[in-house]
Amino acid sequence: MKLTRYVSEFEEFLNRYRDDHPGMEDEQRRGWQIWWDHRLDLDAADRQKRDTVATKPYYYS
Repeated sequence: MKLTRYVSEFEEFLNRYRDDHPGMEDEQRRGWQIWWDHRLDLDAADRQKRDTVATKPYYYS
């Protein structure tokens, strides 16, 4: 008796999508590196925090 693993419709869709778009995962990794995996310049962040003017709670006063 061979056991088959349950595969949801969504998982089937993802598997088909990956098969139809072979470069998708590499493109996702590249996008992740662009937006998230970068070095943070702590001096620049500190300078920006000190140079920021507090926003008034009501703009029109």
